[in-house]
Amino acid sequence: MDIKRRDLLTTGAMVMAAASAPRAFAQTDMKVSAEKKFYQKNGVRICYVDEGSGIPLLIIPGGGQNSSIAWGVNSAPFDAAATFKNEYRCITADLRNATTGASVGPLEVDRPWDSYADDQLGLMDHLGIKKFMVFGFCIGGPFIWNLIKRAPDRIIAAVVSQPVGFRKETPTLAYDTYMKGWGPDLVKQRPDLNMETVERFLISMYGGKRADFVHCVNREDVRACQSPILLMPDDAPPHPLVIGIESAMLAPKSEIGMYPWKDTPDKIPVAIRQVRTFLKANRPTST
Repeated sequence: MDIKRRDLLTTGAMVMAAASAPRAFAQTDMKVSAEKKFYQKNGVRICYVDEGSGIPLLIIPGGGQNSSIAWGVNSAPFDAAATFKNEYRCITADLRNATTGASVGPLEVDRPWDSYADDQLGLMDHLGIKKFMVFGFCIGGPFIWNLIKRAPDRIIAAVVSQPVGFRKETPTLAYDTYMKGWGPDLVKQRPDLNMETVERFLISMYGGKRADFVHCVNREDVRACQSPILLMPDDAPPHPLVIGIESAMLAPKSEIGMYPWKDTPDKIPVAIRQVRTFLKANRPTST
């Protein structure tokens, strides 16, 4: 533990140097019209967009370890910020160390999920937001469960879309995928990191005692959730339907969207209407 913490401290300067430099490797996001801003704390620099007004809605893009603002605009089933910014204050951010984004920081091997929650909650603190709604695609599902565990009094309601989870047929899918793509790309961009550190980080994030569920929390944590949840199922390789349904069955204030909802373009507007109805039904008069 001490060695790892010393590693984080000694690489801090290099991380911040990378954070202050332009990210030439970032994915094109010409469709992102809102101004990008930066929040910085404890050696971490988070790139975010804040648009719209009203009840705050934190939107967590998909893309796994490469979750980014650009993914939410260019690759999501629909652009959640563009869809809801006329009704809510939509906040979206690049995930720390997404190779297609501009957020950087240490790889916290001993607490991967909590390090990301630190960034998400820290950003909301920076913006002066106490309570908020959350919409998460893909990896946003586990992030939402961890946010609810970490700060249950702050999450008003959440939409869990296409959630990532454990699939028994391919138990090492996430680890294998990111060791081949995200890990090598990150090491190329970050001279302070190596594949050994990346491997330990991914094992810590996707292995262990919670590996057979949603990766970040256990079933008792989901059963204890008191926030209203709308779960929008999927059944792609990283988004097992069985885990999504089980999560909805465990959470006492959950409901399930139609399935399938994104296999044809004509179904997506129907799903959006359900999301809009769910958010409206659970929005408070003030935060």
